Amino acid sequence: MRIDTLTMMMNSGGAGNMFAHLGSVIAGVMFSWAILKRFLPHDLRAYVDRYSQRFFRYLSPYIQISFNEYTGERLMRSEAYSAIENYLSSRSATQAKRLKADLVKNNQSLVISMDDHEEVSDEYNGVKLWWASGKRGSKTQTVSFHTSVVAESGFYTLTFHKTQRDLILGPYLSHVLKQGKEIRFQNRQRKLYTNNGWYWTHVVFEHPATFNTLAMDPGDKQDIIHDLITFSKNEEFYARIGRAWKRGYLLFGPPGTGKSTMIAAMANLLNYDIYDLELTAVKDNTSLRRLLIETSSKSIIVIEDIDCSLELTGQRKKKEKVEEDKEGEVRQPGKRAAKDEEGKNASRVTLSGLLNFIDGLWSSCGGERLLVFTTNHIEKLDPALIRKGRMDKHVELSYCRSKAFKVLAKNYLGIDDHHLFDHIWKLLNEVDLTPADVAEHLMPKSASKNAEVCLESLIGALEKAKEEGESRAKEAELKGEESIEEVKVETKE
Repeated sequence: MRIDTLTMMMNSGGAGNMFAHLGSVIAGVMFSWAILKRFLPHDLRAYVDRYSQRFFRYLSPYIQISFNEYTGERLMRSEAYSAIENYLSSRSATQAKRLKADLVKNNQSLVISMDDHEEVSDEYNGVKLWWASGKRGSKTQTVSFHTSVVAESGFYTLTFHKTQRDLILGPYLSHVLKQGKEIRFQNRQRKLYTNNGWYWTHVVFEHPATFNTLAMDPGDKQDIIHDLITFSKNEEFYARIGRAWKRGYLLFGPPGTGKSTMIAAMANLLNYDIYDLELTAVKDNTSLRRLLIETSSKSIIVIEDIDCSLELTGQRKKKEKVEEDKEGEVRQPGKRAAKDEEGKNASRVTLSGLLNFIDGLWSSCGGERLLVFTTNHIEKLDPALIRKGRMDKHVELSYCRSKAFKVLAKNYLGIDDHHLFDHIWKLLNEVDLTPADVAEHLMPKSASKNAEVCLESLIGALEKAKEEGESRAKEAELKGEESIEEVKVETKE
């Protein structure tokens, strides 16, 4: 038993002078024993140590719990140890005299923890307790003729009064682990994953997009932000209604309207990782399930341009056509053989496999995940793929209008108003131009960053697009009239 434990015993209320005197006697005995055991034989010393520790534990009103850094046969780093380390970081910074520091988030942020053999106190529901750090000697493990060595193994010791056993072992430790994991989540370096066949590879995710820079209607933007934040805080709600803690988003609209940018803004808002799933690189449904299992919580799983990823649209019609072919149509064996040869290395992921990926039994492996599909042609997608419950929220990202333009003008030119705005708004309501096209004209082309030059360039592009649109409309009208005349002539004949 440690000297600091005896000090706590002597300072605790209710024991009185008698307990203080007993503590002094025990401390004296321990000091004497530390001197005496140097001269005792090893076997006798071990015997006395074992029974003296039992005696002191019997007298002590305090309980100690140790949390080792490495656990199990494979010496894996304990998640509990990591969570405690993160939880104690703020207390260590204010109480400990010796600290350790480490860089996280791409070497941009410092995380502080207490050094070895330091002690800090904590308080929970009015109960005081103590955390101490320590180190143990080396550990060695041999697996299949390969030896792995962990030079030093750290540990944390929690000390508390035995009358508070239920409070500490239940609510307090749950609180510590939850807070520690949350701190680790906030301090971690976020990643962008992509699949190479059936396994994931990653790079650091550093996309700067936010909802403040996203060019869309402010009202629609706030609705999406509210939906995302509500989802991230509703773990208990999803558990109560018996649904997996996930939510599907379908982003659709013409190319250049900001679908990929919105995904990055969603990840930055919630501090999530992104898994960019390339379906054409997935061999079959089994590989798809394996990829799903290996995704982490607090992440966004993205399938971009899903209408182009695989032949998942209209599969039922294709099946009907194949059945008709079997019943009576003449086949061309050469063409079929060529198709079979091409399909040997093609992905065999089916619509059924993808649907199970989204909301089947395997989708409940892990929690707090968003699933986002993007498409330029929503009409091509199978209704079963995008129904509510799979793609819960449908978000249309369309051409740039007045409200989206104001966001772009503020972001690119730093202006909230200009005498050319009215003319631009009028043209934007008449011409379909994507936010990407508008942003290109607002991008300063010189160091002077003249806002008026950029706005005039945009007006020129809008007027040109308007003229081209009117010209195409006239051509279509003329072709329509010619077709009507041809029909009339054929009718007379």
